[in-house]
Amino acid sequence: MLKKTILLENKASLTIKNLQLVIKSELRESTIPIEDIGFLVLDNPEIYLSIPAMNLLIENNTSIIICNANHLPNGMFLNLNSHHIQQEIFRNQIEASLPLKKQLWQQTIVEKITNQGILLEKITGNKNSFEFLCSKVLSGDTSNMEGVAASQYWKSFFDIKFKRERFGNYPNNFLNYGYAILRAATARALSGSGLLNTLGIHHKSKYNAFALADDIMEPFRPIVDEKVFELMQNYEEQELNTQLKSELLNILTRTVYFKEEKSTLMVALQKTASSLQQCYTGERKKIKYPKLWS
Repeated sequence: MLKKTILLENKASLTIKNLQLVIKSELRESTIPIEDIGFLVLDNPEIYLSIPAMNLLIENNTSIIICNANHLPNGMFLNLNSHHIQQEIFRNQIEASLPLKKQLWQQTIVEKITNQGILLEKITGNKNSFEFLCSKVLSGDTSNMEGVAASQYWKSFFDIKFKRERFGNYPNNFLNYGYAILRAATARALSGSGLLNTLGIHHKSKYNAFALADDIMEPFRPIVDEKVFELMQNYEEQELNTQLKSELLNILTRTVYFKEEKSTLMVALQKTASSLQQCYTGERKKIKYPKLWS
């Protein structure tokens, strides 16, 4: 079942009644079944969320995303007990060999560069060398083809002068919001497969609680890039508003393609996370990433 994404920007009270989330604001009161909610984005400092409601949401693997004063996602709550063999999965993940992790990272970067190349050709109408860069990605990407590709990618992607920076000028704010949503969706899928988000295959910062999500989301980033490019063509606004946030949240229901089927991004991330778990157990050798375009 396709889960709903709920964005709340006004003062509200969130409680629970008969397995329904009750959302009460100054203007109205509405309810929605807890089991239908995949993501709850809270973007107002005066939103009240009861502990029983939070617990029930998390038990149903809802990702609760909290925004900061700049209205950008700043943190999230995830289920830490979402799989029946949690300890065994953690152990496999912790004991994964360095060669396995380097091979998985190599595959991940090849997928990312491939998707960047395809999107760049779609946008510019020009051929590029990204297929060649893919062929140069070594185990663990020790030659940093990811960085080489990123440099070429952002130089050509937008018509305006642009530098990709976390706290940079427009449209970095659009990209940051989209990536934060993608990160939350990836973390939710990984948690649902019993994996520990803190333990990455490449990202290793001791300050990063979502290193694995940062790893696995890499090939999906062009989905956000494509959406931001589209928004820039259709909207003059350079600051995020409710409409633009809703548009960016729609990436979660975007269609992607596996060999045997197509699915929404939200569902595809679950398949990708499950395949990674199988890589740790030795059941698979490669992560199951979808194609982003048919």
